[in-house]
Amino acid sequence: MFDYDLFVIGGGSGGVRAARIAAAEGGAKVALAEESRMGGTCVIRGCVPKKLMVFASEYPDAVADARAYGWDATVGGFDWVKFRTALEAELNRLEGAYRNTLKNAGVEVFDARATLVDAHRVRLADGRDFSAKHILIATGGRPFVPEIPGAELAVTSNEMFHLEALPKRALVVGGGYIASEFACILHGLGVETTQYYRGAQILRGFDDEARGHVSNAMRARGIDIHCGTDVERLEQTAEGIRAVATDGTDREFDLVMYATGRLPNTGGLGLEALGVGIGRKGEVLVDAWSQTAVPSVYAVGDVTDRINLTPVAIREGHAFADTVFRGVPTQADHELVASAVFTQPELGSVGLSEEAARAAGPVEIYTASFRPMKTLFAGRPDKVLMKLVVDGASKRVLGCHIVGPEAGEMIQLAAIAIKMGATKADFDRTVAVHPTMSEELVTMRKPTRVF
Repeated sequence: MFDYDLFVIGGGSGGVRAARIAAAEGGAKVALAEESRMGGTCVIRGCVPKKLMVFASEYPDAVADARAYGWDATVGGFDWVKFRTALEAELNRLEGAYRNTLKNAGVEVFDARATLVDAHRVRLADGRDFSAKHILIATGGRPFVPEIPGAELAVTSNEMFHLEALPKRALVVGGGYIASEFACILHGLGVETTQYYRGAQILRGFDDEARGHVSNAMRARGIDIHCGTDVERLEQTAEGIRAVATDGTDREFDLVMYATGRLPNTGGLGLEALGVGIGRKGEVLVDAWSQTAVPSVYAVGDVTDRINLTPVAIREGHAFADTVFRGVPTQADHELVASAVFTQPELGSVGLSEEAARAAGPVEIYTASFRPMKTLFAGRPDKVLMKLVVDGASKRVLGCHIVGPEAGEMIQLAAIAIKMGATKADFDRTVAVHPTMSEELVTMRKPTRVF
């Protein structure tokens, strides 16, 4: 006899979903241990607070646009402490909702760190041991600062939501979506913002044309982006933090934030001693069923470093519970997963980039770039990019990339069509909704480029 049918280590989105489905729908006796706050990275120190900061940073432009539309509107100073206090209250509310979800499902929660003793036994930080038929690792990932002189002077995304005050001058190091989003957030909140990235262009992994469009727009807004540049060392000064860069410059900032990658939280869990495979970055190696080399041990979410997105972790956790506890064998589908980057402007993407599609075979590229009605009227120079990547033989739409306001909202709907296998002809025979930005997706008749 085991103490539990399932013991989940980690209270993020993936672990909570797996625990809830296993208990409420699978009839399992489930326990979950979380050493920090319930909700994990997304709810407590990631997607949710970041998106609220994005909203906050967009209001100066909205007020400026309001004046162009005839409103007698002005924007004063930003009250960071007021916003941070409201943000913390909202995160507390969400954490409570997560706890209630687990309680209502009958899951027993332990607010403690848990490690594995053997294939069927976990140990809490207070020394208590529990046995379980199945163990699920859902410990997520964490940001890190590289080992450079003065690394202790930098912060990561974890600390950005709890700053005592907003800096006047900030350096964001990194070129991925987290770095680029925070560069836009800080700039929108009135911070003089610089971004260093060691690569040739920010947002590596996204479509080249789309990421170039975002980069140009960020620069036009006043964000000082330096590609091909990294930090050699950080030094504390009387005025702030001096960043000595690889391009030979050194500048002072009030805040240096690193967003140069994330690592899976597998340290000290006892996995390797059990024979659980660990990858080069520390990720848990699993098969398509999220099962490790130890049959009773599974893993879902960012700790597996497959697709590090909250909805993917939720799908993986649900598929695990369906398979193991509901008798419905299910594999999480990692194909054609849409994503959004909440920069200003936003980037929405699903499917293949132009570069990946061209490497696979003949393709047709359809693009439209234009000034959207709303900001055109307000006199802003913003431009939207709509892009479809189409298979040259089958005419199936292989990818869609949107840069512009509400790109994340639009890409969700485009993803449904592309997931269903829509062709360019399907897009063409869909009547446009006018006047909208998204109508361009169904009115692009001739390819811009053919390869």
